[in-house]
Amino acid sequence: MSVRPVLIVDGYNVMNAGEPYATLAADDIDAARARLVSDVAAYAQGERQALVVFDAAENPLSDGRSHVVADVEVVFSPFGIDADSVIEQTAAARRSAGHEVTVVTSDAQTQWAVMGAGVRRMSSAEFVSEIAGERAEHAERNPSGSRKSTIAERVDAEVSDVLARWARGER
Repeated sequence: MSVRPVLIVDGYNVMNAGEPYATLAADDIDAARARLVSDVAAYAQGERQALVVFDAAENPLSDGRSHVVADVEVVFSPFGIDADSVIEQTAAARRSAGHEVTVVTSDAQTQWAVMGAGVRRMSSAEFVSEIAGERAEHAERNPSGSRKSTIAERVDAEVSDVLARWARGER
């Protein structure tokens, strides 16, 4: 049995990289996080293990536990530890376990740290562009205009609420 490649996404870094996340986050950060997680799930399509890390270093209630949403592991970094540290440690551990690892971030320091460990990197802007391209491709293949055709549109309100509670460090 071969190990699936791993995709690690710097959540807030990607959300700040462009549309649709930046505008959505300005109005509703919880909805922006849910949209990103759902887009990562669609991108990974079960072919990659996917992990989205959000920075919660300033949240004293954050314990750093991971949660799974739509087959995507979601982590809010523990209090006192930034997302970059979690990403670097996770990338090194998964690489050591024999996985092909790609880290999505535009943070230069994190890019250098993970590339030194044999990890591939993709900038946040590249990732946002790929997601947009896949969304357009999907729309072209689904010209019927049927509703709820993307994972983002199928994310239940309850799932969005769970993500919001985790972000606040609540269980």
